[in-house]
Amino acid sequence: MTDSFLSTLRLPVVAAPMFLVSGPELVIAACTAGVVGSFPTQNCRTAADLDSWMGTITDALRAAAATELRVAPWAANVITHSSNARLADDLRLIAEYQPQIVITALGSPKPVMDIVKGYGGTVIADVVNLRLAHKAAAAGVDGMACVSAGAGGHTGHLSPFAFTSAVREFFDGMIIIGGGISDGYGVAGAITAGADLVYMGTRFLAAAESMAVDGYKQMVVDHGPDDLVISSAITGTPASWLKPSLLACGLDPDNLTAPTGEKNYTAGTESMKRWKDVWAAGQGLQPIRVVEPVHAIVDRIETEYVAALRRSSRIIAAVAR
Repeated sequence: MTDSFLSTLRLPVVAAPMFLVSGPELVIAACTAGVVGSFPTQNCRTAADLDSWMGTITDALRAAAATELRVAPWAANVITHSSNARLADDLRLIAEYQPQIVITALGSPKPVMDIVKGYGGTVIADVVNLRLAHKAAAAGVDGMACVSAGAGGHTGHLSPFAFTSAVREFFDGMIIIGGGISDGYGVAGAITAGADLVYMGTRFLAAAESMAVDGYKQMVVDHGPDDLVISSAITGTPASWLKPSLLACGLDPDNLTAPTGEKNYTAGTESMKRWKDVWAAGQGLQPIRVVEPVHAIVDRIETEYVAALRRSSRIIAAVAR
């Protein structure tokens, strides 16, 4: 299954789903550039909006494929946490539009399994630690998105290399690794270390097609990994934030307090709205120097990826002599 899936891609890369950033334009641009495009269903305020987005993506990619353009699969990212009051609507629309990939987050993948497997889709579980990875494997997922240290948004704590190695001990499905990987050299390293695909979110934050506001994009361009802070103060779950955006909102990065009460991941809730002006990013900020279209980003990643593989081949050949 993995080989046939990868054969549809130009690069083993997923433009990772980003809250308030990934929308139809970014998904379509990523897929037509040859990498997996994805978006969180929570980016749509209503089920009607989600219906419209999925229809737009499906129609655009079908039209692109008709021109014999190589089109990568697209993915819907669904929060399966019990607080997501719109989960039933999300699942209904997934059954209707049948995205090739469904990525579950912040909850068990079980609610999507029958629907997605029923139409032949691929289920990927977003996991941040080995306990969740074992649960996902037991649920029968096709793959895992192993969110590691350095990831933007809701982040992990394990090294990408350590995470990949540990999961490979008990899981032979698809592994997507993410966390601070923002260029083709990092992609080559992750694939060599045992991953099948690489999650790249931050690298696409400043894409021309992203929904991030201009100030957000410029902050990504202007800052680096030393300008980040990890805190659970915004959503109740540890996430990686740009310090300048916290300061702009009147928050002290050195004195943040986690919200009280139960977590709520329903689209449009006050807890989710707090993300609007407090901006997330991962440690892969450094290579981002300009706002540019997705196709230019993917071109650059491909050049770096090929250069890294050639360098590895030279080293292997030299050692073997």
